[in-house]
Amino acid sequence: MIDTKEKILDTAEQLFADQGYSATSLRQIIASAEVNLAAIHYHFGSKEDLLDELVHRKVGSVNQERLERLDRLEQAANGKAPRVEDVLLAFFMPTADVAEANPQFVRVMGRIHSEGLMPGIVQKHFQPTAARFIAALRRALPGLPEAEFGWRVHFMMGAMAHTMCGTPILPVASGDFYGRMRKLVTFLSAGFRAPANNMEEK
Repeated sequence: MIDTKEKILDTAEQLFADQGYSATSLRQIIASAEVNLAAIHYHFGSKEDLLDELVHRKVGSVNQERLERLDRLEQAANGKAPRVEDVLLAFFMPTADVAEANPQFVRVMGRIHSEGLMPGIVQKHFQPTAARFIAALRRALPGLPEAEFGWRVHFMMGAMAHTMCGTPILPVASGDFYGRMRKLVTFLSAGFRAPANNMEEK
């Protein structure tokens, strides 16, 4: 039998996916989960804390798998920098695992992104892991100017969010999330390796 905390999390995930975080009230979650307000406050404290726990129960394992993959890459490299492609695959493929297992959670993350909540979520749940991978990419691209590297990381994160949560603009076969991630790695690897843009702004 599902416990009260998991029931609340499952209900909140469904509602956040269907109508967004901001449009979902604690009252709606309470009614749909058939619990009382005291249960929400006991297990979570607030709606924001509920969202944090909802995200953590999925991304905790993703971050762990990412770091384990990166550790293996760096050990195999024997002090050299791993290839850009390998670093990106280690970062993206665990995301595909959770997306394939739970498409509803992908919709929640899409809602979070569209509502402008992603920076706070990244800071709370992804920052230490992201810092490790950014450092690995930096070692793989030593000749890229710092400012240019920063922009390319910025583009990478935007492309990842759009690839996971967005609908393709052109009529293409969407494929599974593993296929999407491999295509994204091919695209981003070329972008990271492209010469720095030395064109002066007009």
